[in-house]
Order: sequence, then structure tokens, then C-alpha cells
Amino acid sequence: MTQRVLILGIGNVLWADEGFGVRAVEELARRWKFPDHVKLLDGGTQGLYLLPFLEEADVLLVFDAVDYGLEPGTIKVVEDDEVPRFMGAKKMSLHQTGFQDVIATAQLMDQCPEKLCLIGVQPVELEDYGGGLRPLVAERIAPAIEIALTYLARHGVQPEPGQSAADLLADPAILRDAYEAGRPSEDEACRTGDARFFPAGA
Repeated sequence: MTQRVLILGIGNVLWADEGFGVRAVEELARRWKFPDHVKLLDGGTQGLYLLPFLEEADVLLVFDAVDYGLEPGTIKVVEDDEVPRFMGAKKMSLHQTGFQDVIATAQLMDQCPEKLCLIGVQPVELEDYGGGLRPLVAERIAPAIEIALTYLARHGVQPEPGQSAADLLADPAILRDAYEAGRPSEDEACRTGDARFFPAGA
């Protein structure tokens, strides 16, 4: 029986390195075409709304920015029972609380994927509203993807060069290149955040 695989990027792209997980799955989809039993999803900060996707999966691979207490830019991989523990060890934001709840709920309902893998990177900067990934963290996307491909191969997933369907990824307007290219210069940027996300007249 073919295992159903969910590759999930979580985090908030509006807060600098918080967006690592989303950007990693975005790049994976841009470079590789996966078979039909593999689903790529930008989970953002959706919390329990992700539960139906977990219920459908046998294998779950998650990309995220995680505060491991390590040097910035460090990649750390944890699997299976360790994943909930690391997601809840030192929360950087509400999305991690939400995702820990998703896993706990799926386990309670006996519908959690049998195999779990978290590929996390230690962030450099989080307190920059409207900012993109810092170069050190952006450089970790490629090695994180290589780790993911190796893990997926262990579970019989062999993608081909190409592109995956983007229907469960971010709107094109907020994909990394468009988003970061649209950021104002240092002279023009609002010091209390990114003016692109303020309501008109604020």
C-alpha cells in the first residue's frame, strides 16, 4: 500500500526568519515534481485548521524555524516521538503552540501520521515585521531540502526535477521573490513595521 505523504511548511513570512518553513516548501515545490500521493502545503499559522491534512497522511515532514538554543543557522532534524517535544520546548510564536495542539489532537483521535520528521533551523532574526529571511537562514533552504529528499527516499518517494502543483501554496503575490522585492528601502521603510500591511489611513 502506498504511503500518503504530507510535506508541510509552517511559520509566518511577515516576521523575517519565522518564514523559513514556508519558504522551504515553496522552493521544494519550485524545483521538484512529486507523485500524486505526496501533498505539499503552506501551513502558515493555521493551527487546528491543518488537522484534516494530518488525518489523511501516513508520513509527515515539517519545515520550520525552531529555537533549539543553538547557533543561528543551525539545522537540526528530529523524528517521530521527539517532534512534539521540540515543537513545544521553547515556543517562538503562536504558530508553534497551534501546531503542537494539532499533533496532540491528531494523536488523541488516533489519526496522527505514523512517521514524523521535523527539519528545523535556528533563526537569526524574528523581530522585523515585513522583513524577509536573513541570508544565513536563506542559505539553509538548499541543505534542508537535501535532508528532506533523503528522508523521503527512505519512504519510497522519488520526485523528478520539475514543478509541483501550487494550489496549496501561497498566493504568487507573497511568494519569496515578489515579497522581498517589494520591501521598501531602509530609508523608506516604516520603523514600526512594513507599511504595506497597514490599513489605509492608519
